[in-house]
Amino acid sequence: MKLATLKDGSRDGQLAVVSRDLTQAHFATGIATRLQQVLDDWNFVSPQLEDLYTALNQGKARHAFTFDTRQCMAPLPRAAHWVQVGAYPDAAERVLRALGVEPPATLREAPPVLAAAGDGLLGAHDEVEFAAAATRRDFGPQLAVVTGDVAAGTPADRALDGVRLVLLANAWRGDDGDAAPPAAFAPVAVTPEELGEAWRGGKLALTVETRLDGRRFARLDAAAGMRWHFGRLIARVASTRGLGAGAIVGSGTIGAKDAADGAGCLAERRAALAAEGTEPTPWLAPGAVLRVEAFAADGSSPFGAIEQRVSEIGE
Repeated sequence: MKLATLKDGSRDGQLAVVSRDLTQAHFATGIATRLQQVLDDWNFVSPQLEDLYTALNQGKARHAFTFDTRQCMAPLPRAAHWVQVGAYPDAAERVLRALGVEPPATLREAPPVLAAAGDGLLGAHDEVEFAAAATRRDFGPQLAVVTGDVAAGTPADRALDGVRLVLLANAWRGDDGDAAPPAAFAPVAVTPEELGEAWRGGKLALTVETRLDGRRFARLDAAAGMRWHFGRLIARVASTRGLGAGAIVGSGTIGAKDAADGAGCLAERRAALAAEGTEPTPWLAPGAVLRVEAFAADGSSPFGAIEQRVSEIGE
């Protein structure tokens, strides 16, 4: 099934079920009002939402309405835990080598973990505000999963059982962690079962396209360069502590296995151009518009697109 959170003036929005083709929606009122409620009681609530999803796709949901992605908040606007676990070491190694730094062996031994604030996560069309002093403004498209409860020490094969929903995200980056705006998420959260053959062994066989000011920046195979599947990423986070229902675990910026396939972010492209002695691509400036979208093999867009304008705080 597909779920979204629509703006209603509250911090957590209103939960809605969205049709497979993203054209129709139906409020989940009477079943659950917020996505966190569903995650807290998944086994009881999700089957009821599945029934509504089936009715919606069959045209039998009486109070369906046109789905407008611009009215969407992040599917889970406030996450108790939001963490990125770097699953693409090839791209990370290329950046370091281009900067004259020898990549540490640990980069391939275990995925690095970067925790970030989970409050105030951005919707797909919310304007993103950087601090005026931030000069290295960058983006980091990635896939992510929302988990149920995962006990500390859960092994990777069992950790996959904790995946409830899959998301498309973009983690904004500034000069340092403190200068980064909140991450943004595509309008729709999707169950792994709904993704069908695209969900393979904890990886997603999807193509993620990034466009900057209308021009294609990259089009990358999300599975090809992913060294560790999501079960391993979840287990890495849960190696020292349990995860509560509603934790979001991201893959880190999607990167290609081969540099010839493109760069996942500005930092990677700039590093490659600098190594060639070419003038680097500039960092993001106010007014820039970034679009991130994932496509399945049939050309469909399961999550909808992230499309945001960059601005400065106080602009």
